[in-house]
Amino acid sequence: MNQRVSSTLQNARRVLLEERNERGHWEGELSTSALSTATAVVALGQVDRDLHDSLVEGGIRWLIDHQNPDGGWGDTVKSASNISTTLLAWSAISLSRRDETVADRRAAHWVRDYVGSLNSRAIAEAVSARYGKDRTFSVPILMLCALCGRLGAKPKEAWKKVLPLPFELAVFPRHWFAALRLPVVSYALPALIAIGYARFRKVPPWGPFRFLRQWAWPRASALLTRIQPSSGGFLEAAPLTSFVTMALCASGERDHPVVRKSVEFLTREVRPDGSWPIDTNLATWVTTLSVKALITREGHSDDLTLSDRAKIRDWLLEQQYRERHPFTDAAPGGWAWTDLPGGVPDADDTPGTLLALRRLADEAFQPEAQEAAEAGVGWLLDLQNHDGGIPTFCRGWGALPFDRSSPDLTAHTLRAWNEWKAEMSGQLRQKIEAASRDGLAFLKREQRGDGSWVPLWFGNQHLRRDEENPTYGTAKVLLALEALQSEFPEPEFQSMKKAGIQWLIANQNADGGWGAGHSTPSSIEETALALDALSGISDLPDPNLLHRAADWLADNTEGGVSFPASPIGFYFAKLWYFERLYPQIWTVSALERYAASLSNRVESREDGKRQ
Repeated sequence: MNQRVSSTLQNARRVLLEERNERGHWEGELSTSALSTATAVVALGQVDRDLHDSLVEGGIRWLIDHQNPDGGWGDTVKSASNISTTLLAWSAISLSRRDETVADRRAAHWVRDYVGSLNSRAIAEAVSARYGKDRTFSVPILMLCALCGRLGAKPKEAWKKVLPLPFELAVFPRHWFAALRLPVVSYALPALIAIGYARFRKVPPWGPFRFLRQWAWPRASALLTRIQPSSGGFLEAAPLTSFVTMALCASGERDHPVVRKSVEFLTREVRPDGSWPIDTNLATWVTTLSVKALITREGHSDDLTLSDRAKIRDWLLEQQYRERHPFTDAAPGGWAWTDLPGGVPDADDTPGTLLALRRLADEAFQPEAQEAAEAGVGWLLDLQNHDGGIPTFCRGWGALPFDRSSPDLTAHTLRAWNEWKAEMSGQLRQKIEAASRDGLAFLKREQRGDGSWVPLWFGNQHLRRDEENPTYGTAKVLLALEALQSEFPEPEFQSMKKAGIQWLIANQNADGGWGAGHSTPSSIEETALALDALSGISDLPDPNLLHRAADWLADNTEGGVSFPASPIGFYFAKLWYFERLYPQIWTVSALERYAASLSNRVESREDGKRQ
C-alpha cells in the first residue's frame, strides 16, 4: 500500500474515532430535510398557529432559503426537486404571515411544469401515480395539501381527493394484518389510524361503513395512544409524527393525548437553523457500522482499548428489545436503528449488531453476548419469508415495496448467521443451515441478468429512471457470498458470485471510483463499498482496479480528513437522506480490507517461493 493511501487510512480511523460521544459510541448526524421541515411547520400551525409562530415562521424561512434554483425542493439540500417535497413545501409556505409571493410563484411554476397544470385533480393524480398502490405517503401528502388550500378553496371537495384509509382495520388482531393486505406499509399504522379517521370525519360515507367507523374510532384512538413512544415521535421521525398530529387536529381531536406528546417531540427536535431532520438519529446503525469498520478481525484493533470495546458492547446489549414491540408486534430479540424509544426492531440493524458483537467478543463478557446473540439469531430465523428472503420489519407483509424480502437484508442476515453458527446449539445450527440455503436460493433468484443485485434501503439520484443502487446491493451480497463460500461451495452459488464480481468490475468508472453503475458520478460511499467487497476476492482478474479505487478515495477525502456525504440513503417511501458518518465509516472499512488483501497477496507469494 503506497504511503498516501496508508496515511489516508490512519487519518480516516482517527477522524472516525473522534466522532464517538461521551458514552463511547457513535450517534452520527442525519441530513436536514425539506420534507420534514414542511410537515412539522404545518402540524404545529394546525395545533396552535399563534403559540408556535416562531417555529412556523422559522421553518418557512429555512424552506425559502433552500428552495432550489428551479423553484422546487428535494428531500435534502443536495437533492433534485421532486413533486412530493415541492408540494409539501409549497403548501407550508402558504402559512406564512409575511409576503412570500416570489417563492410561492416559483414553486407554483415548478408544480405546473411537472403536473401540466395547477388543477387540483391533476395534482392528486400526479401524487398517486408517483407511489402507485402504496398509500403510505400519497394520502398524507394530499391531506397536507388539502389542509393548506392547495387542492382547492372548498375543504370538502379538497378532502375528496384524499383517498380513504380503512382505519377500522387497526382494531383487528395484529397477526391478521398481513392477511388484511392493508394499503400502507407495516410501519405506517399511526398514519393509517389518524389520517383514516380525519378523512372519515371530513367526508363521512353513507351506509354501514359510517357506523362501523364510528364504533371503531374509540378503540383505534386507544391503540394510537398505546403505540406512541415515550419520546412522542413515531419512529423518531418528524414526517410521520407531523402527519399524525395534523390529521388529529383536522378531525377535531386537538386535545388528544397523542397531539400533546407529538408537539413536545417536534418542538424538541427542531434544529437551530429552523429545520428538522428526517429522523432523530441512526445511533445503533452507525455504531455497528463503525465497529465492523474499525475491528477487522475478532478482538483486534490498535486504537480501541478493551475498555472502549466493553463500553460499546454494553451499550449495544442495552439496545436489544426484550419485550414484544407495541408498534409492529415484533417478538423480543431484535435491534432498531436508534437507541431512542421510537425505533422499531429490523432486519438490517439486528444482523449488524450481531456482527458487531462478534467483533467485540471477549471471554469475560461472553455469556451475556451469547444470550443476546441467540435471541437475535432466533428473531431473524422467525422473520424469514417463505421465499427465503428477509423483510425489514414483519414476516409475510409483501403487498407493498418496502415490506418485501430484500437482497441486502438477506445478505446481511446470512453473514450474521454464519459468524454465530458455531456458537449456537445443535438444533439452532441446523435451522441456520437450512435458512441459509433458502436465503442463498433467494439471492440466486433475485440476481439480475447483468449479475447485479438491487437493495431496498439505498439508491442513487443520478439514475433518474429508477433511482436504484446496484453498486450497494451487489457489494453487500458479495460480502455475504465470500463469507459463506466454504460452507456452500456449490457451483450455482459460486457462479452467481462470479457474475456479481464481473458486474462491479465492469461498472468501475474511468476515474477509479464507483457510482451506482452506468457511468454515474463516483462517490466516496459507493467507491468504498465496491472496494470493500472486491478486496476480499482472492482471484481478481486485475488487482490494479483495487489500487485505482484506493487512490481515488485518498484523493477525494483529502487524505482521509474530508468526507463530503452523498444522498444515497432511502428513508421510508424513498425519501432521500445522507448521513455524515457514512463516507467516513465506509472509507475506513474499505481501506482496511484493501490493506489486508495486499498483505494476503504478499504472504501467498512468499509461501509460493518457499514451496
